[in-house]
Amino acid sequence: MSTWLVTGGAGFIGGNFVLEAVQRGVKVVNLDALTYAGNLDTLSPLDGDGRHQFVQGDIGDAALVARLLAEHRPDAVINFAAESHVDRSIDGPAAFVHTNVVGTLSLLEQSRDYWKSLDAPGRDGFRFLHVSTDEVYGSLGDTGKFTETTAYAPNSPYSASKAASDHLVRAFHHTYGLPVLTTNCSNNYGPYQFPEKLIPLIIAKALAGEPLPVYGDGLNVRDWLYVGDHCAAIRRVLAGGRLGETYNVGGDAERQNIVVVKTICELLDQRRPLADGRKRESLIAYVKDRPGHDRRYAIDASKLQDELGWAPTVTFEQGMALTVDWYLDNQPWVQRVLDGSYRLERIGGDGA
Repeated sequence: MSTWLVTGGAGFIGGNFVLEAVQRGVKVVNLDALTYAGNLDTLSPLDGDGRHQFVQGDIGDAALVARLLAEHRPDAVINFAAESHVDRSIDGPAAFVHTNVVGTLSLLEQSRDYWKSLDAPGRDGFRFLHVSTDEVYGSLGDTGKFTETTAYAPNSPYSASKAASDHLVRAFHHTYGLPVLTTNCSNNYGPYQFPEKLIPLIIAKALAGEPLPVYGDGLNVRDWLYVGDHCAAIRRVLAGGRLGETYNVGGDAERQNIVVVKTICELLDQRRPLADGRKRESLIAYVKDRPGHDRRYAIDASKLQDELGWAPTVTFEQGMALTVDWYLDNQPWVQRVLDGSYRLERIGGDGA
């Protein structure tokens, strides 16, 4: 049985990844600091499963990480741990540098030392996989896509901190020989996503019949990737990726933000019509744009497809329907999130 140390495994993407990994027979040691977006409810299907061990802690806690590595002897470290919301990075960039840069550096150092302690077969089989974002590449014009050779040009404190962590991962491979892999993904969506992100935020507000905030003119474009497809891509890269390489992961599903919002409105109108008969599209409210809002992202994932045979299997239409149905069927999970400090506010609006 393989053993993986997964960081950030109580978050959105990490939680989905952990659930699927354990179902596939992998033993997972799950390290998560349980900041506001970490949610143990996501992991409740694994209660009592001996293949999953949750540990609350910070990736920057060198002594804790060293102890977990020595005790569990993982075959891989998969790093999802990150502060990940652009709006919050505008309001408080220091937290993003602390976790995404300093924390990743500490995790790399402990992983390097553990890797060096292994015997030859163990060193050959070990992998450090770093999960990153397409936002490190900056903003695209009306045409073209990001490739693995696109120059980094981060435009927010969040993307700058992720770019720095990507560079550190690369440096640890070239300087120390640590067997690393990096994935840069487009916008994820699906079950268990914290409701500050666009899709679950709009679902929650639309269900409540509240105004649906859309930044600027709503024409910003993102490439949408269903989280299950992303998890499959990470497993594929972990199993067969070339050491030191970066692989872009995209959903081949570019949509303007306003199209995403209108799609949610249509799906909810079909499933849960408002009592007064209004169409939810009438609730759309354009709000002041986010400072430095990148206009368009699009991923070229052909390297991943050509080398490792991965391609997305869930279309945007299928994924949106699955996602809306999941949130409708799992309102207790949503309500327990909303019972905390987050109240569906838009943050980072004036860049203060």
